[in-house]
Amino acid sequence: MFLEDTINPGSKSGWIEVICGSMFSGKTEELIRRLKRAEFAKQKVEIFKPNVDTRYAEEEVVSHDENSIRSTPVPSSSNIPILADGVDVVGIDEAQFFDSELVEVCTQLANRGTRVIVAGLDMDYAGKPFGPIPALMAVAEYVTKVHAVCVRCGNLANHSHRLSSSDDLVVLGEKNEYEPLCRSCFYGFKEKNKVV
Repeated sequence: MFLEDTINPGSKSGWIEVICGSMFSGKTEELIRRLKRAEFAKQKVEIFKPNVDTRYAEEEVVSHDENSIRSTPVPSSSNIPILADGVDVVGIDEAQFFDSELVEVCTQLANRGTRVIVAGLDMDYAGKPFGPIPALMAVAEYVTKVHAVCVRCGNLANHSHRLSSSDDLVVLGEKNEYEPLCRSCFYGFKEKNKVV
Protein backbone atom coordinates (compact mmCIF):
# COMPACT_ATOMS: atom_id res chain seq x y z
CA MET A 1 0.00 0.00 0.00
CA PHE A 2 1.24 3.50 -0.81
CA LEU A 3 1.27 6.23 1.83
CA GLU A 4 2.39 9.79 1.19
CA ASP A 5 5.46 10.90 3.13
CA THR A 6 4.42 12.11 6.58
CA ILE A 7 7.60 11.56 8.61
CA ASN A 8 8.72 15.19 8.81
CA PRO A 9 6.00 17.44 7.39
CA GLY A 10 8.01 20.56 8.30
CA SER A 11 10.80 19.93 5.79
CA LYS A 12 10.30 19.86 2.03
CA SER A 13 11.61 16.52 0.93
CA GLY A 14 11.19 15.01 -2.50
CA TRP A 15 10.82 11.37 -3.43
CA ILE A 16 10.11 9.04 -6.35
CA GLU A 17 7.05 6.80 -6.71
CA VAL A 18 6.83 4.17 -9.46
CA ILE A 19 3.55 2.63 -10.59
CA CYS A 20 4.22 -0.34 -12.87
CA GLY A 21 2.58 -3.42 -14.30
CA SER A 22 1.18 -4.87 -17.51
CA MET A 23 -1.18 -3.32 -20.02
CA PHE A 24 -4.75 -2.92 -18.69
CA SER A 25 -3.62 -3.06 -15.05
CA GLY A 26 -4.63 0.49 -14.09
CA LYS A 27 -1.22 2.22 -14.05
CA THR A 28 -2.41 5.43 -15.69
CA GLU A 29 -5.63 5.36 -13.67
CA GLU A 30 -3.59 5.28 -10.45
CA LEU A 31 -1.24 8.01 -11.73
CA ILE A 32 -4.21 10.27 -12.53
CA ARG A 33 -5.76 9.55 -9.11
CA ARG A 34 -2.60 10.59 -7.26
CA LEU A 35 -2.11 13.70 -9.40
CA LYS A 36 -5.70 14.86 -8.98
CA ARG A 37 -5.37 14.45 -5.20
CA ALA A 38 -2.28 16.68 -5.30
CA GLU A 39 -4.15 19.28 -7.38
CA PHE A 40 -7.06 19.15 -4.93
CA ALA A 41 -4.53 19.89 -2.16
CA LYS A 42 -3.56 23.01 -4.16
CA GLN A 43 -0.11 21.70 -5.00
CA LYS A 44 1.45 22.83 -8.26
CA VAL A 45 1.41 19.80 -10.58
CA GLU A 46 2.95 19.21 -14.02
CA ILE A 47 2.42 16.04 -16.03
CA PHE A 48 4.59 14.78 -18.88
CA LYS A 49 4.40 12.01 -21.43
CA PRO A 50 6.60 11.00 -24.38
CA ASN A 51 5.54 12.74 -27.57
CA VAL A 52 5.34 9.35 -29.34
CA ASP A 53 2.22 8.48 -27.31
CA THR A 54 -0.63 9.93 -29.35
CA ARG A 55 -3.18 7.12 -28.87
CA TYR A 56 -5.91 9.13 -27.14
CA ALA A 57 -4.93 12.79 -27.07
CA GLU A 58 -1.90 14.92 -27.87
CA GLU A 59 -1.91 16.98 -24.66
CA GLU A 60 -3.62 14.70 -22.17
CA VAL A 61 -2.77 11.55 -20.28
CA VAL A 62 -5.78 9.29 -20.78
CA SER A 63 -6.45 5.94 -19.11
CA HIS A 64 -8.14 2.99 -20.85
CA ASP A 65 -11.22 3.92 -18.77
CA GLU A 66 -11.10 7.37 -20.41
CA ASN A 67 -10.15 9.34 -17.30
CA SER A 68 -7.80 12.13 -18.28
CA ILE A 69 -5.58 14.91 -17.03
CA ARG A 70 -3.76 17.68 -18.91
CA SER A 71 -0.16 16.85 -19.84
CA THR A 72 2.79 18.13 -21.82
CA PRO A 73 4.28 15.85 -24.50
CA VAL A 74 8.10 15.99 -24.59
CA PRO A 75 10.63 14.46 -27.01
CA SER A 76 13.09 13.40 -24.30
CA SER A 77 13.44 13.30 -20.54
CA SER A 78 15.95 16.17 -20.59
CA ASN A 79 13.06 18.56 -21.32
CA ILE A 80 11.28 17.72 -18.05
CA PRO A 81 13.44 19.60 -15.47
CA ILE A 82 13.20 22.85 -17.45
CA LEU A 83 9.40 22.62 -17.72
CA ALA A 84 8.98 21.42 -14.12
CA ASP A 85 10.80 24.30 -12.44
CA GLY A 86 9.02 25.41 -9.28
CA VAL A 87 6.40 22.64 -9.16
CA ASP A 88 5.52 20.47 -6.16
CA VAL A 89 4.56 17.27 -8.01
CA VAL A 90 5.73 15.89 -11.36
CA GLY A 91 3.80 13.09 -13.06
CA ILE A 92 5.31 11.05 -15.89
CA ASP A 93 3.23 8.56 -17.89
CA GLU A 94 4.39 5.84 -20.32
CA ALA A 95 7.87 6.16 -18.82
CA GLN A 96 9.10 3.00 -20.59
CA PHE A 97 9.24 5.02 -23.82
CA PHE A 98 11.72 7.56 -22.39
CA ASP A 99 15.50 7.32 -22.63
CA SER A 100 17.70 6.02 -19.80
CA GLU A 101 18.41 9.62 -18.72
CA LEU A 102 14.95 9.60 -17.09
CA VAL A 103 16.42 7.95 -13.98
CA GLU A 104 18.82 10.86 -13.42
CA VAL A 105 16.11 13.42 -14.24
CA CYS A 106 13.76 11.91 -11.63
CA THR A 107 16.57 11.71 -9.08
CA GLN A 108 17.48 15.38 -9.60
CA LEU A 109 13.84 16.45 -9.27
CA ALA A 110 13.42 14.47 -6.05
CA ASN A 111 16.69 15.86 -4.67
CA ARG A 112 15.40 19.40 -5.14
CA GLY A 113 12.24 18.62 -3.17
CA THR A 114 9.79 17.48 -5.86
CA ARG A 115 7.45 14.52 -5.50
CA VAL A 116 7.91 12.51 -8.71
CA ILE A 117 5.25 9.97 -9.74
CA VAL A 118 6.18 7.72 -12.67
CA ALA A 119 3.94 5.18 -14.41
CA GLY A 120 4.95 2.64 -17.04
CA LEU A 121 5.25 -0.93 -18.21
CA ASP A 122 7.88 -2.86 -16.28
CA MET A 123 8.15 -5.56 -19.00
CA ASP A 124 7.90 -5.47 -22.78
CA TYR A 125 5.80 -7.79 -24.93
CA ALA A 126 8.50 -10.50 -24.68
CA GLY A 127 8.55 -10.43 -20.87
CA LYS A 128 11.88 -8.56 -20.65
CA PRO A 129 12.56 -5.52 -18.42
CA PHE A 130 11.43 -2.41 -20.31
CA GLY A 131 13.34 0.85 -20.70
CA PRO A 132 14.24 2.87 -17.60
CA ILE A 133 11.49 1.35 -15.39
CA PRO A 134 13.66 -1.31 -13.65
CA ALA A 135 16.32 1.30 -12.75
CA LEU A 136 13.61 3.70 -11.54
CA MET A 137 12.17 0.94 -9.34
CA ALA A 138 15.63 0.54 -7.77
CA VAL A 139 15.99 4.22 -6.82
CA ALA A 140 12.35 4.91 -5.90
CA GLU A 141 11.11 5.26 -2.33
CA TYR A 142 7.75 3.72 -3.25
CA VAL A 143 6.96 1.06 -5.86
CA THR A 144 3.39 -0.03 -6.61
CA LYS A 145 3.00 -3.01 -8.92
CA VAL A 146 -0.55 -3.24 -10.24
CA HIS A 147 -2.04 -6.25 -12.01
CA ALA A 148 -4.61 -6.88 -14.70
CA VAL A 149 -6.77 -10.00 -14.93
CA CYS A 150 -5.66 -12.75 -17.31
CA VAL A 151 -8.12 -12.89 -20.20
CA ARG A 152 -7.56 -16.63 -20.61
CA CYS A 153 -7.81 -18.04 -17.07
CA GLY A 154 -8.84 -15.20 -14.72
CA ASN A 155 -5.69 -15.20 -12.55
CA LEU A 156 -3.70 -12.05 -11.85
CA ALA A 157 -1.94 -10.93 -15.02
CA ASN A 158 1.47 -9.29 -15.14
CA HIS A 159 2.39 -9.81 -18.82
CA SER A 160 1.39 -7.78 -21.88
CA HIS A 161 0.93 -10.37 -24.64
CA ARG A 162 1.12 -8.89 -28.12
CA LEU A 163 -1.49 -10.31 -30.49
CA SER A 164 0.21 -9.19 -33.72
CA SER A 165 3.30 -10.85 -35.17
CA SER A 166 5.40 -7.66 -35.12
CA ASP A 167 8.73 -7.96 -33.34
CA ASP A 168 9.25 -4.19 -33.05
CA LEU A 169 9.90 -3.21 -29.44
CA VAL A 170 7.42 -0.33 -29.55
CA VAL A 171 3.99 -0.95 -31.03
CA LEU A 172 1.38 1.46 -29.70
CA GLY A 173 -1.90 -0.28 -29.32
CA GLU A 174 -4.98 -1.19 -27.38
CA LYS A 175 -7.12 -4.29 -26.93
CA ASN A 176 -6.72 -5.10 -30.63
CA GLU A 177 -2.90 -5.32 -30.18
CA TYR A 178 -2.40 -6.62 -26.62
CA GLU A 179 -4.00 -8.77 -23.96
CA PRO A 180 -3.05 -9.24 -20.31
CA LEU A 181 -1.88 -12.75 -19.40
CA CYS A 182 -0.75 -14.43 -16.18
CA ARG A 183 2.69 -16.07 -16.01
CA SER A 184 1.33 -19.55 -16.77
CA CYS A 185 -0.69 -18.52 -19.83
CA PHE A 186 2.06 -16.21 -21.13
CA TYR A 187 4.84 -18.81 -20.97
CA GLY A 188 2.46 -21.57 -22.04
CA PHE A 189 1.68 -19.58 -25.18
CA LYS A 190 5.38 -18.94 -25.83
CA GLU A 191 6.22 -22.63 -25.42
CA LYS A 192 3.34 -23.76 -27.61
CA ASN A 193 4.38 -21.34 -30.36
CA LYS A 194 8.14 -21.67 -29.74
CA VAL A 195 8.52 -17.92 -29.22
CA VAL A 196 11.90 -16.88 -27.80
